[in-house]
Amino acid sequence: MAAVSHNHAKYQARLDYIQQLLVDHLDLSSEDAEQTKITPIQYDPECPFKYNNFVYRISPPTSTLAELGSANQGPTLKRPGCVPIPTGTTEFILRLSNPDAEGIYQETRVQNEVGMLTIASAALRHITPPVVPRVFGWNGASPDHHGWIMQELMPGTPLLDDFAENMSLDQKKGILTQMATLLKALQDYPLPATIEGWGGVTFDDSGAIVSAPMCTVGDGPWSSLEDSFRGRLKVKLAKADENPYLQGWRANGVRERIDAFIEHGLPAQSSDLTSKQDRAIVHADFSEFIPSTSLSPLNPSEPVADTQLATDNLLYDPKTGRITALLDYDFASILHPAYEFFRSFSSNGGQFLGWSGDTTPQDQEAAALRKAKLTGQFPSPLPAPVPSENGPAVDWELAQAWEHELRNLDVKRPSTIQGIDRVADVDEVLGSLLPWRLTNEDFLSMNPDKDETMAFRRVAEKQLVSLLDHAGF
Repeated sequence: MAAVSHNHAKYQARLDYIQQLLVDHLDLSSEDAEQTKITPIQYDPECPFKYNNFVYRISPPTSTLAELGSANQGPTLKRPGCVPIPTGTTEFILRLSNPDAEGIYQETRVQNEVGMLTIASAALRHITPPVVPRVFGWNGASPDHHGWIMQELMPGTPLLDDFAENMSLDQKKGILTQMATLLKALQDYPLPATIEGWGGVTFDDSGAIVSAPMCTVGDGPWSSLEDSFRGRLKVKLAKADENPYLQGWRANGVRERIDAFIEHGLPAQSSDLTSKQDRAIVHADFSEFIPSTSLSPLNPSEPVADTQLATDNLLYDPKTGRITALLDYDFASILHPAYEFFRSFSSNGGQFLGWSGDTTPQDQEAAALRKAKLTGQFPSPLPAPVPSENGPAVDWELAQAWEHELRNLDVKRPSTIQGIDRVADVDEVLGSLLPWRLTNEDFLSMNPDKDETMAFRRVAEKQLVSLLDHAGF
């Protein structure tokens, strides 16, 4: 009999917690709470990786629905960023944070998500019907207990599979136009004066949204883009120091090269970024153009999405083709607009990646795609896709269409962000400091072969060294 996954071992305990939460914060009777239908969303009981959040669709009994819109709401439902539950609400979403999630700063993660939802809602308020869910209530998390967000159930179905498998190029272009519209609005929104730094956000005692540590790092806020990279690099190095396989990258003189890169390389790598003071709302998990064919990228520089599998945070109406929601602000932050392209849109044409090598056909294709994005000029005719064992080949038509839609709306993008290529290289170094296969405890527990792990350690070091060579360190 297979062992019960870490997530599923606590399944009933979470349901009990939610029922009690409904009693405590919505004034439901115990009987109504027990009769409430609690349906997990995007939940796989056999998923071997820890979820960042557990997401549920909450459907109370019909007899209690009228009460959800009443004025009698507890203090956690009146916190900053919340609106009253609208009269006539029949269902809503509950996001329950996982205190066991790896790489998440628990103390402000809920506040950060609610704050970013609030700002994003203001930035996208001109889009009707609204695409950002309203928040009805929340409570902060800690390393010892769940935090939660009670929010609006948005209409629509996940975009990911239909976009990849069922849509024509013209239909995809219609979706890309809407995505570019959302991104443009997030980039252009003037941030509240109370947000002074780079990183995450939280609420102060007066309810204003202020700068806070970045919840995927546990450090910050920072005073500049350069400081944000420096802070994240140092956090990762501290974790590498504690890792028995990495041992701080001290073998073979690699650590000295990393330290030199942090001290001297960061200023040099960002010197050409003329827009280095620009800050914007960065969702950082916007959408993927294609389903993932692997459990995780080799060296993600931030935690992966909730399930470690392909998920999508865009909902749409299949009948009209209209995007109906942009969800999940768990990784959202205030950073340079370039960061959205480092984290969102997948590598299948939408994402902008740093230098990764120049020897294999896949490396050469990646270099050609970077050049096209940096110049805004795609080859004619478009190259034939290069097959890859790590996932689908680049869809050049789709990549060109995305550039076209971004240009039409004058969205800040790689071809208009001077110096983004060198900053992307810094991001690649950042991502290489904590290789996922050497640091994720779930993956390591499933793959106990030490020889195999050390073999990957050697591959990871070679990759990191090649990045440092490329940067001149």
